[in-house]
Amino acid sequence: MNGSAPTPFSPFGGPTVRAVNDPFHGDLLEVSMGPQHPSTHGVFRMVVTLDGEVIVKLKPVFGYLHRNHEKIAENTTYLSTMPYTDRLDYLCSMTTNWAYALAVEKLAGLTVPDRAQYLRIILAEMTRLVNHTCLVGFLFNDLGTSFTPLLYGFREREKFLDLFEALSGSRMMCNYQRFGGCRVDPTPEWLEAARRLVENYPRFLDEWETMLTGNEIMLARTQGVGRLDPQHAVTAGITGPCLRASGCNYDVRKVDGYGFYPRFDFRVPLGAHGDTYDRYMMRVLEMRESVKILQQAFKELPAGPVMDPKAKLRGFRPKPGEAYGRTESPKGELGFYLISDGTPNPYRYRVRPPTLINLTLLEEMCLGHTVADAVVILGSIDIVLGEVDR
Repeated sequence: MNGSAPTPFSPFGGPTVRAVNDPFHGDLLEVSMGPQHPSTHGVFRMVVTLDGEVIVKLKPVFGYLHRNHEKIAENTTYLSTMPYTDRLDYLCSMTTNWAYALAVEKLAGLTVPDRAQYLRIILAEMTRLVNHTCLVGFLFNDLGTSFTPLLYGFREREKFLDLFEALSGSRMMCNYQRFGGCRVDPTPEWLEAARRLVENYPRFLDEWETMLTGNEIMLARTQGVGRLDPQHAVTAGITGPCLRASGCNYDVRKVDGYGFYPRFDFRVPLGAHGDTYDRYMMRVLEMRESVKILQQAFKELPAGPVMDPKAKLRGFRPKPGEAYGRTESPKGELGFYLISDGTPNPYRYRVRPPTLINLTLLEEMCLGHTVADAVVILGSIDIVLGEVDR
């Protein structure tokens, strides 16, 4: 392959194949999957080198969705950047809002009222349910077993998005968090509807697991496939369910105790093998823990304001300094690093995207497996290209 021309690819996303001469293995095939391939979850490309059906090399190619997010934020006021964070993980805008708000609140020394802290946790865990429900549906679609789980997952997702829209005015780009609290207080009717939805969610999870977890095709295609050992995961900075599937007990909600998470009783599920099956089970078990957190939050939700009265968003100019805020987003550790020089705009603005970092070991997980396995392994990582490319 040394000195060869760049791999061609189809503008329509179909795989392009060319032979590569290898003196030790004969002819290898180089297949370009993407950048608009139905199995790559967005404009993402995998250049895969095959020995027959077996993957011997895999190169992920990013950048097709780059939007200059960080540089735009450095030329925009702090508050005006909040809607841009919705576009990072566009499935999980509530958690991206929160991570950015945490960083700014540290920078400006703002406090958050108790009611707003509870509301942030409620919305973050509802977002986790939305994300994991979609992930499991997409994973079974990638497996080719059935399209039904995705439809069932989207049916449940719609119920949460209706609540998000009623609260924030938008289904996906919510722009709800503010520095020092939340934009509006939910009505009693909204809280009651959300509580009923959460109370009924375990029944859906039971039915879903009955249909999915013991599926023999899923077991054969995921167990022992795409293993990631704990040492490699920690060294590469992998976080979230992908890390915990390898048996590493690390959850920012427990480590940092941000918000009011220390007040809640929940466990952190861990896997034993680090394979695709464990990554699937992490999402299922985390959804059950999210339901427990939500039930406690609705029961204990205090009265009071949802914004710090000292927070002045007009003419907002934090004192010079730096801060890093992070949350346990559904995909892993999402962090924002900010440097203030005392002006209305951040001097430096940097995002720590979990999806991009989790993708760095895609090749290690796919080596020795087939192309069909690579599609499933990629699906188990749970990528979103808005966050990868920014």
